[in-house]
Amino acid sequence: MARWEGNTRGRLERAALDLFTEQGYDRTTIAQITRRANLTERSFYRWFSDKREVLFAGDELEERFVAAIASVPAGTGALPTLLAAFAVTPEVLRPREFLDERAAVIAANPPLQERELIKLVSLSQALTAALERRGCDRPTARLATDAGMAVLRLATERWLAGEDTDFARLLAAGAAELRAITASS
Repeated sequence: MARWEGNTRGRLERAALDLFTEQGYDRTTIAQITRRANLTERSFYRWFSDKREVLFAGDELEERFVAAIASVPAGTGALPTLLAAFAVTPEVLRPREFLDERAAVIAANPPLQERELIKLVSLSQALTAALERRGCDRPTARLATDAGMAVLRLATERWLAGEDTDFARLLAAGAAELRAITASS
């Protein structure tokens, strides 16, 4: 009997990313992914609904953001609330090397680009709803979320590029750039 190995989700993600890189997304099957990870297809479907989802697994980032939004002191503005919540991002992100490989695979595959956009819309909706629960009106919550997501994207790109390891500082710099852009309009 084979020795049990932990981190099923991580092994499946790594196996899928390696195979997508080696032979392409379209030519990779779930059976190949599970073989590479030394798991069964049944194990795959416990974690992921389909092959595309393996690179977008779970709602941990969304859950962490929503919980962080709820913990920001009352009376804090919508955008500062989001920026405070976004500070948890590095706790959830995979290693930079994995994320770089993942980005290349996504960029080369329209079905994965589509899934990424769907995930971003879902995340934006959850953040908007979390701000509304704090008492923000919908238009303010939506605008703050859109602006906050732009700042988050910029900070994440800079973090991945190794510009700075302090994610909170990258968020603050992005927010300052956003304020400068809106002030000059």
